[in-house]
Amino acid sequence: MNGEITDELRDGVLWITFQRPQARNALTFAMYERLAELCRGVPTGGSVRTVVISGAGGKAFAAGTDMTQFRAFDTPQDALDYEHQIDAVLNAVECCPVPTIAAINGACTGGGGSIAAACDLRIASASLKFGFPIARTLGNCLGAGNLARLSELIGAGRVRELIFTARLIEAAEALNIGLVSEVLPDETTLLLRATELAEQVGSMAPLTLRATKEAMRRNRTVAQVEDSDLILSCYMSDDFRIGMEAFLNKKKPVWTGK
Repeated sequence: MNGEITDELRDGVLWITFQRPQARNALTFAMYERLAELCRGVPTGGSVRTVVISGAGGKAFAAGTDMTQFRAFDTPQDALDYEHQIDAVLNAVECCPVPTIAAINGACTGGGGSIAAACDLRIASASLKFGFPIARTLGNCLGAGNLARLSELIGAGRVRELIFTARLIEAAEALNIGLVSEVLPDETTLLLRATELAEQVGSMAPLTLRATKEAMRRNRTVAQVEDSDLILSCYMSDDFRIGMEAFLNKKKPVWTGK
């Protein structure tokens, strides 16, 4: 088992927890793969009725991808493989055969935000900060499938505004726009409520829930979009390297548009 992401089955609820608190649960490639593996491996026989995903450490659900791993990017295929991997991971979360609940405490940004958006339900603590500040920090982009999922959740206009301004949504706004269904005062009450909600949802007719999940996914994915050229235009740019190194060195990037 990857120690940076743990899983525990308790009373029919599979608890998946990101365990890199020293890095605000920034996700390594291995963590992404383990998450996908866990979601794909959920049995349909009734031993697992619900999945809850959360982050350890009290400060973050997950603060995006660990940017140090991008330093190894060298070829166009590296960029395409990365976005293909992210798409596969999000699809695995979305296609998990049982209901998934994101219990979000603190920062939920970048890849963390995408994972939360791929879950069926989202509840949060009052410390929530949700967004995709990539236009300010890294200069990469989200894949078309990821953007479509977010647009379905909070609307295309708001997705554009979030990315174009790099701002983060806080708890009250998240509740108001339907990004989360509940806001709890703190992490303790959040996890208690996640337990209650997981038990409630897990008591419902499993075939009804599974059919609803899949039908809604199909509604959104009728038209497949080609986005390789867009991915390469960002990940192979000088700006991507500038943004990555600036972020890792705690400096402000100076964009060139090249």
